Amino acid sequence: MATRLGLGITAAAATLAVLGGCASPATPQTNVPGSPTTSAAPGIPFALFTHCGIYEAQVQGSFFIADEPLDDGHGNPPAGWGNPYQPGIMTVEGQRAVFHDDGGHTVTFHERAGATGFLRTCS
Repeated sequence: MATRLGLGITAAAATLAVLGGCASPATPQTNVPGSPTTSAAPGIPFALFTHCGIYEAQVQGSFFIADEPLDDGHGNPPAGWGNPYQPGIMTVEGQRAVFHDDGGHTVTFHERAGATGFLRTCS
């Protein structure tokens, strides 16, 4: 009985050696994509201050000014905008920030490099 067990173990070991030798070497795997990918900068939830019109925004510690300021001519936000804030998403890419909301409004701002406060104050 011991001889059969010894022969069985020897046969199993020989089979594993043969099968293991037939396998091709493993290809190293990485998580790096084969080609560079680009993605849009992630937007952040943002409450844009609109009470006296849309002129400036402070985003992530930097001050931005609207490329095209918006108001109703009397120092209020244009029709269709919330007052005193409009909720939406602000996306910052370099020195540019773009605000979008669910109502279809879009405002583009550019950074005021070195600014430490707003140009205008609103009461």
